[in-house]
Amino acid sequence: MTNDASKVAVVGAGRVGSTFAYTLAASGLVREIVVADADLARAEGEAMDIAQSVPFHRPVRVRAGSLRDAAGAAVTVITAGAAQRPGEPRTALVQRNVEVLRGILDEVVAANPDGLLLIATNPVDALTCAALRMSGLPPGRVIGSGTVLDSARLRAELAAHYGVDARNVHAYVLGEHGDSEFVAWSTATVGNMKLEDYCAATHTSCAPEEMEKIGERVRRAAYEIIQRKGATNFAIAAALTRIIEAILRDEQSVLTVSTLVQGEYGLQDVCLSLPAIVGRGGVQRVLQVPLAVGEVAALRRSADAIRGVAQGVA
Repeated sequence: MTNDASKVAVVGAGRVGSTFAYTLAASGLVREIVVADADLARAEGEAMDIAQSVPFHRPVRVRAGSLRDAAGAAVTVITAGAAQRPGEPRTALVQRNVEVLRGILDEVVAANPDGLLLIATNPVDALTCAALRMSGLPPGRVIGSGTVLDSARLRAELAAHYGVDARNVHAYVLGEHGDSEFVAWSTATVGNMKLEDYCAATHTSCAPEEMEKIGERVRRAAYEIIQRKGATNFAIAAALTRIIEAILRDEQSVLTVSTLVQGEYGLQDVCLSLPAIVGRGGVQRVLQVPLAVGEVAALRRSADAIRGVAQGVA
């Protein structure tokens, strides 16, 4: 089967799936988007609504379909699953959402054995590992959205704190997309200057207590949004679109997606977020960037937390 680099399938027409499908349609990256959902009428309604926005964007065909219609898609993005409830940790979703995955993957992979899977359903790290196991696909072709969103939240926080353009801030949130994630402060730069050097040059503060507050706001962001509006959807849609862009344009971009680690930092057989080179074939390489001793310890704790969740996945 020849996969179409201009076609993406979206499985799940809830708030995340529909917002992502619209964001992708508006991006001009693809020529066809297929939206599938267990509730066919919902998928049809969302596809119709998005399709009617197309005259304001570049041409793209948006249609509802079945899981079989993922055939030939370069990427199938799975957003289907139970939503996180106010105050509920992402890890509590694992029992509900692994069954959702189980009902999807066999048919998607049978229809599209050469495509990539991009998992956005939470808890994303445990479910990325489950999808890898269930699908039988090579590790590089099963990707979780990981901490791409968390790293963007961190960049936004730092940009606001220092009064600079977020595009000139580079910093990573690593490990779990969840409560055990951590900020790799040793890698953070502003204007290509290490954070402490930038603070010294501009007479601004890098006080540890301020940085910890920023990290805590990043960790708590989803909880705060869900408490106020019931769900997160816009920023994760943008993050998914960024990952799709890196894949379809074969950009070889460095993104903190969730992927299987096989020896990096002494870790094995766990899916979590590290800087990875992402292109047309999926994850090309995981980068073992230099981390401070305490950050390596935090990464290992995060890996243990993910394994604890994954143990509940049959």
